[in-house]
Amino acid sequence: MVGREKELKIRFVPGRCELVEEDVHIPSRRVLITGATGLLGRAVFKEFNENNWNAVGCGYRRAQPRFEQINLLDSIAVHDIIHDFQPHVIVHCAAERRPDVVESQPDAASQLNVAASGNLAKEAAGVGAFLIYISTDYVFDGTSPPYKETDVPNPLNLYGKTKLEGEKAVLENNEDAAVLRIPVLYGDVERLEESAVTVMFDKVQFSNKSANMDHWQQRFPTNVKDVATVCRQLAEKRMLDPSVKGTFHWSGNEQMTKYEMACAIADAFNLPSSHLRPITDCPVVGALRPRNAQLDCSKLEMLGIGQRTPFRAGIKESLWPFLVDKRWRQTVFH
Repeated sequence: MVGREKELKIRFVPGRCELVEEDVHIPSRRVLITGATGLLGRAVFKEFNENNWNAVGCGYRRAQPRFEQINLLDSIAVHDIIHDFQPHVIVHCAAERRPDVVESQPDAASQLNVAASGNLAKEAAGVGAFLIYISTDYVFDGTSPPYKETDVPNPLNLYGKTKLEGEKAVLENNEDAAVLRIPVLYGDVERLEESAVTVMFDKVQFSNKSANMDHWQQRFPTNVKDVATVCRQLAEKRMLDPSVKGTFHWSGNEQMTKYEMACAIADAFNLPSSHLRPITDCPVVGALRPRNAQLDCSKLEMLGIGQRTPFRAGIKESLWPFLVDKRWRQTVFH
């Protein structure tokens, strides 16, 4: 279903230009995406926008001109945009997701990850919108993978604790909401530092200097395009079936340490990897991390939901714009 609006456009004809009225198709299904300026939010916005949804994104510091500028801690602003737009679905991507930043700024992180999430859930319930709250594999301690949605969480760091508290705040304020737990993400980054996966690329490229790489923590790198597809499929399934709610897991299925990811990146671009050094000790600096928080995704798979991009294909697509030595482009892409 689509709505119609009139839009004025300038048409050029020989010797003059004239103003004409054209029909503009507006999809009737409406989705609001928070954190739309971030790595995941951009992919979620794009996925819905390209699949016959009327998508509105909101952000804060980097919002304008493409997205609505909303401070999620401003409950009046949140209320107003939800009541003005009347979304059918809200995908809540906004969060403080850097574990070491959460440890150093716990109050600010708790405000965004917990208080704002609970308020958003309450406002979503008020207009009957289906809320998808993005959570993390870090709610688990990593001692007995793989983890099902019903397994008891035990976060090791404050980031995992705030996201778990956010889950509880969402489901307490909106029993029809969904929680989607996901692991480490990568994708079309604007800067290499946007992802814990892509940030390794410079260490891989500059092979004149040896680089220590973690070879202890088991990760499951997941492409944001795949998570975006899961969000859309979940939303569309919910439009047909009100019983689609509660907690879900999605993850890539290739188990890799950061060292193994770095070697795979080097291999994808035909770059040397002998300068990369695997460190098998448990990291002693920064927030504690779970050893292996692998997520069992069978619940979504049984609903027919899911998409997985092979890591080498996905990481090559994400990183080639940041390739320093242009000569390598000839061997990689021709």
